[in-house]
Amino acid sequence: MSDFISPFWGYYVTVLVSLSLLFCAFVLSQNMTKKQAGPVELHGHVWDENLQEWNNPLPRWWMYLFWITIFFALGYFLLFPGFGSFGGKFGWTAHGQYDLEKAKADKAFDDKFSRFAQMDVKAIAADPEAREMGKRLFLTYCQQCHGSDAKGAKGFPNLTDTDWLYGGEPDKIVETVTGGRQAAMPVWASLGADNIKDVANYVRSLSGLANDSIRAQRGKDVFAQNCVACHGADGKGNQAMGAPNLTDKVWLYGSSEATIIETVTKGRNGRMPSFNELLGEKKIKLLAAYVYGLSHSESGKQ
Repeated sequence: MSDFISPFWGYYVTVLVSLSLLFCAFVLSQNMTKKQAGPVELHGHVWDENLQEWNNPLPRWWMYLFWITIFFALGYFLLFPGFGSFGGKFGWTAHGQYDLEKAKADKAFDDKFSRFAQMDVKAIAADPEAREMGKRLFLTYCQQCHGSDAKGAKGFPNLTDTDWLYGGEPDKIVETVTGGRQAAMPVWASLGADNIKDVANYVRSLSGLANDSIRAQRGKDVFAQNCVACHGADGKGNQAMGAPNLTDKVWLYGSSEATIIETVTKGRNGRMPSFNELLGEKKIKLLAAYVYGLSHSESGKQ
């Protein structure tokens, strides 16, 4: 059973199954010792003249089938992992099976992974076989968020362009996949609705989007007082802390005035999980090379 499930449920199932099997065995044993003496009597359940319930013992062959079912259930119960002190007598667990299959796969592909591990990311990205291996890793672990075409979705970055929150150099991509990222846009509701609308118009003006010029002018001062620490005085962001560039027309959550107001008012939280434990250094390097190649045609991207 999973380490995250309370032990109570293991004991609960153990007691429930044990009592159920004992009750079934008791009922059957009573039927086996019952001897037919005299005429068969009715149970008293009569629906009509042709449908009545008689007190006949179960046929032996039918009873034996029930006993076989009980013994099978008992054996399955004793050998099933996680139930009481008897569970998993053969040492099988779902986690153990996963680890076994993973170890076999790692052994089968270790030579290829090791060969590419000696190369730098750019060289791996230029190798057709490595790109194909990286693509399979991407489709297995990354497409759920970034899409099978890697173009992302609302809240999930497009990996095929040249806009990178934390940097698009090979070492930065490896760092991102290895350790994950935790991004946060703080809540600025304290600025007030009017100031937030002003700064939203100013932010839209930075990338040439339609805006209210009067509000944008007022928003410039609001931006200078509250936003430059992360996004810089010119609004071009800070890759060291994952603060996005607000001047390049690339928007993670959308560029409408209403969406920007929502972002400033409520904040945003994004999380890129760490894949270090799941994939390991060699696979991460292949995956990073594939991602790097998506936005660098000189790396042999197709």
